[in-house]
Amino acid sequence: MRKTLLALALGLTTTTTFAAGEHGGSHATASNADIDRTISFEAGDMWFDPENLDIAPGETIKFEIVNTGNLEHEFVIGDAEAQEAHRKMMQEMSGGHDDGGHGGHDMAEGEHGGNMPAVTIAKGETAELVWTAPENVDDLEYACNIPGHYEAGMSGNIDLQG
Repeated sequence: MRKTLLALALGLTTTTTFAAGEHGGSHATASNADIDRTISFEAGDMWFDPENLDIAPGETIKFEIVNTGNLEHEFVIGDAEAQEAHRKMMQEMSGGHDDGGHGGHDMAEGEHGGNMPAVTIAKGETAELVWTAPENVDDLEYACNIPGHYEAGMSGNIDLQG
């Protein structure tokens, strides 16, 4: 019985660790006192809810993203140019085919250039991302850049209004 409980505890700890998905220091762990608000997200089969956000520059947001779909998704924040470059890299790594994963792209290695906060969310899992909105940017977007997902509608705008 003890071995079963230990295995279960280790499995849950590992799942939580992988769901957190650190990416080259592009987002930091913050205490609840440092978080201005929490936004709950749902990632379904080729959509995000909510579809758009209004966030104040300097505001620290804790995103809680639950994947209710049947496929793995990612949640990446960046400007349109950075998102496009990331999508192209994801396409090249998968050979242009959507294989249901990242096509060999290890999200934990910080391959977003160090300035695109991101998490990967396995189907049925929840991931968290803590992010502080930049001061000198007007608009950003969040997206899933797994091949075919962005094109199917998995993106939204972040309007940074001061």
